[in-house]
This record gives sequence, C-alpha cells and structure tokens, in this order.
Amino acid sequence: MPETAQLDPRRWKALAFIAIAQLMVVLDATIVNIALPSAQKSLDISDANRQWVITAYALAFGGLLLFGGRIADMWGRRRTFITGLIGFAGASALGGAAVNEQMLLGARALQGAFGALLAPAALSLLAVMFTEAKERAKAFGIFGAIAGGGGAVGLILGGLLTEYLDWRWTFFVNIPFAIVAVTGAVLVIREPAGGHNSSSLDIPGVILATTGLVSLVYGFTRAQTDGWRAGATIGLFVAAVVLLAAFVLVESKVKAPLLPLRVVIDRNRGGVYMSLGLAVIAMFGLFLFLTYYLQIVRGYSPVKTGFSFLPMIAGMITGSTQIGARLMTRVPPRMLMAPGFVTAAIGMLILTQLQVGSSFTTLVLPAEVLLGLGMGTAFMPAMSLATHGVQPRDAGVASAMVNTSQQVGGAIGTALLNTIAASATATWVTSHAAQAGKLGKTNFINQAAVHGYATAIWWAVGILVVSATIAAVLINTGQGDSGPAVASGDGQDEGVEDLAIPVIAH
Repeated sequence: MPETAQLDPRRWKALAFIAIAQLMVVLDATIVNIALPSAQKSLDISDANRQWVITAYALAFGGLLLFGGRIADMWGRRRTFITGLIGFAGASALGGAAVNEQMLLGARALQGAFGALLAPAALSLLAVMFTEAKERAKAFGIFGAIAGGGGAVGLILGGLLTEYLDWRWTFFVNIPFAIVAVTGAVLVIREPAGGHNSSSLDIPGVILATTGLVSLVYGFTRAQTDGWRAGATIGLFVAAVVLLAAFVLVESKVKAPLLPLRVVIDRNRGGVYMSLGLAVIAMFGLFLFLTYYLQIVRGYSPVKTGFSFLPMIAGMITGSTQIGARLMTRVPPRMLMAPGFVTAAIGMLILTQLQVGSSFTTLVLPAEVLLGLGMGTAFMPAMSLATHGVQPRDAGVASAMVNTSQQVGGAIGTALLNTIAASATATWVTSHAAQAGKLGKTNFINQAAVHGYATAIWWAVGILVVSATIAAVLINTGQGDSGPAVASGDGQDEGVEDLAIPVIAH
C-alpha cells in the first residue's frame, strides 16, 4: 500500500475529539427544549415566538449543511472542523449571555450555521481516516451511537443544567466541549493528503439549496402553528418544490456542482438518506411526546424526565457498538438496517398503548430499550454506508447529506407528528365532551393529550416500517462490497487515485 494510505496511529485519539464535537452538535438540537420555559420567562419571549428558539437553529443548520459539506471538501476538512468548533462556541457564549429575545434567536441561528460547517466536516474526517474494515466498523459504531443517542443526551443534560444551575448553561456547556475538541484537532487530527476539491464554489447551487431547504423546514414549522391549509404554509411548500427542482436542474448542468448528482443517485447512498431521514422523523416526534407525557401528564421534574431517556441511550450504545459494529463486516448493511428499523417500530408499537396511568417500568422502559437497540443497530451501518463508493473529494458533501436528512427529518417529525397529535386530541375532546364533568378537568385534559400522543405514535410506527422497507429494497451492497472506494470511469477521478483508499467491508 502506498505510504500516503498508511494508517495514522493517532486516528483513535482523533476519533475521541471528533466524537466530542459531534455530541455537542447533536445534543444541541434538544438540550434547549427542556430549558425553553425558563428562557422564555427570563427574556419575556411571547408564546407565539418561543418556537423560534428551536426553529432558528433548525433552519440555519438544515439550510446550510450542503454548503458546509462542500466548503469542507474545498477548504480542507480539518480546517473547516476547527472553524466550525470556534464559531459554535462563540455563538453559544452569545446565547448564554443573551439579554433579550433578538440576541437569543440570533445566537441560535449562528449555532446552526456553524454546526452546518462542523457536522459534515466531522463525518467526512472519519470517512477518510478509517479505511480498514474492522477499525472502520468500530469507529462508525462509536460515531453512530453518538449520532443516534445525542438527542436523548441533550434532554438529560438540559434537565440537569436547568434545574440545578440556570437555563443559560445549556449554552455555556458547549464552550468546554469546543475547547477540548479544538485542542485535540490542532494536536492530533491529521487529514490524509489529497482528495480536496479545488473547483470554484457553485453559488447558484448554494442559493437554491439553502432557500429550498429553509422553505421546506419552515413550511412544516408553519403547518404546526397555522395549519396545513394556511396560505403561508402552502406557499412555502410550493416554493420549496420549485427551488429544489431548480437546484437539481442546475446541479445537472454546472461544471462544479455543490451537490454532484452522482452522490445521491447511487441506490445505496440514496437508500441511506431516505431511510435515515424517515427514521429520524419518527424518533424526534417521540422525544417530543415522551417529554410532554412525563413532565405534563406524569408530573416528572426536568431532571427526572431527562434521566427517563437513559434506557433508550443505553439501547442505542449497545445496538451500535455491540451489534452493529460486530456484525458490520460479516453481513450486508441491509441485514442490520432493516431489522434495526423493524425492532424500533416494535418498540414504538408498544408506546401506542400509552395511557394516563401507564407504568414506566412495564410499558415505557421496554419500549425505550427496543427503540434504542433498533436505532443503534441501524444508524451504525447507515453512517458508514453514507460514504460508500464516494470519491474522496466528495466525502464532505456526502457526509452533509446524512446530516441534512437527519436535521430536515427532525424538523419535519416534530412539526408533522405534533400536528397529528393536536388534531387527534381536539377530535377526542369533541367526542368525549359529555364525560368532562365525570372525569375531572385535569384527568380529562390528560386523557385527551395521551390519546393524541398515541395516535401520532401509530403514524411513527408506519414511518419506521417504510424506513425498513426502503433499506431492505434499495440497499443491496454486500458485506465485502462497501466502503469509501474511489469511483472511476466517469472521467472525473484524476488526482485522487494516489489516496489508495481500498474497498472495505461494512
């Protein structure tokens, strides 16, 4: 093997710092959720505007991910990684020090923007640093567990910080994470030589992709508050379709596209992006419902609510590192992803039986464990397969597509399933109005809410079944037939062969 492809002995230390950065980005999607009521009261944010604390982050993150991935390919993944970390820490400090609503919302948007630089750079660094089959399996097992469980970790950490310190620490906590990761990146991470994309930036593609994704995410957000038939909601969805269609057309014509279509038309990578995005829709919706159920219906404190997600985290870690990583080199990826999503669907199916007085131990706990095991098992090969067969100079944008599917899926899941739950709750209230006096006001409201949650969770079960079907049908690479292989034959691969990155097993 050429010397340029020799394995760097520091790569395991590098993985630790990449994992810290990834955890920071993923948990920040949920850590503010539990702190939001306190921040709203402290800064006098109206009920109508409080959603923007979450939405500002999602819009900037989801809208700029493809741009961030391409910047990583052009500018260097390590340099982009460090820049993203420093910017994210600065934005977090600004959010923690916010003195009014505008300052907080601006900080959240900045966090999303720098997260869009950081997240694809982290995953693409991993893709080009770990090229040996067994080590790659272990590395992506760890990374997959963090990517899958980070949202739940955010709920726990948000509860602890809010209850025992102050909501501002849900922002300040990112600063030590970033300092450690930057230090490690400077001292330890060494990006393999070559593989950068020196082409000029596709400005029309950047504008169309960003505005299209922002319109899509914002459309689902407006649907949650204004309804699906509202003019603004419909207008945003129409704009998203037009802009994204124009983006695809432009990408097929320009010489140096932001998102080379070769990255997404591959059936294996396309299967990963679709199945992962759908699974995240179901999972993020569940985070929302379980948080409300435990805090509002069962009266749990923020800390107790956060720790109630520990079984799910344990399941994700076990599924990713003990099942996915161990079997990744022995079975085809679809044999992990499809059964993983089915297992998660079974866990979700248990939660459709949720009642006001359901036992955490006998109903919620086993459901969480199955969800965690299934998602962890499926996420792990998905993260690795996302860069299957991709040219090294496209590793950043291929990695960005994974994050885009997750971020857009999370935003859609929260809005879509919450809208379904709200509609089901309203219908239940109307049909059971005669029982309100007999049940008592609080019990009546709680039963209506839980009925709405259960209805939405049925939809989540169906979404996970579709996700499993996509993984089983589209993903057809074999156990020894996937990895960061350098594609050839299209006349665009000159200058990357010297990386000698082999085809390895997933």
